[in-house]
Amino acid sequence: MHYHQYYPVDVINGPGTRATLFVSGCEHQCPGCYNQSTWRLDGGKPFDEAMSDRVIADLNDTRIKRRGLSLSGGDPLHPANVPQVLALVRRVRAECPGKDIWCWTGYLLGELSPAQRELVALLDVLVDGKFEKGLADPGLLWRGSSNQVIHDLNAWREGGERITCLVCS
Repeated sequence: MHYHQYYPVDVINGPGTRATLFVSGCEHQCPGCYNQSTWRLDGGKPFDEAMSDRVIADLNDTRIKRRGLSLSGGDPLHPANVPQVLALVRRVRAECPGKDIWCWTGYLLGELSPAQRELVALLDVLVDGKFEKGLADPGLLWRGSSNQVIHDLNAWREGGERITCLVCS
């Protein structure tokens, strides 16, 4: 897997102060996407063990308290990215107690492969759906177009029914 950019301190991509990783690779290639530079799977830099260690260290850094990790791109659920994103998410769960994990994907929750579902099962929030230029709205919180849905996966797991939130706090 490659990544396009890493922000160790981010207040834009999810609630609170976060660490945000933009992975490379997106097969959706939505017209109007503002992250076209992340579409190529081999773009950016290789995501290696040192980068994984850095994400974990940043999340555990007590000097700048981070609420959690945001995964965007590209597409973290691109089939080629799933194994390494899954490994990173497992590390965050094991080594960074109390941190939440948000993920943005062009895939729809109901159409995920078994490997993608395994990863999503470890997330707190999934924002799904392709960016639709005709439905773009700069006033939307944490999504670019109104067709995209913010899924509060913890509430869904606790309540047994699908719950979406527009402002997950």
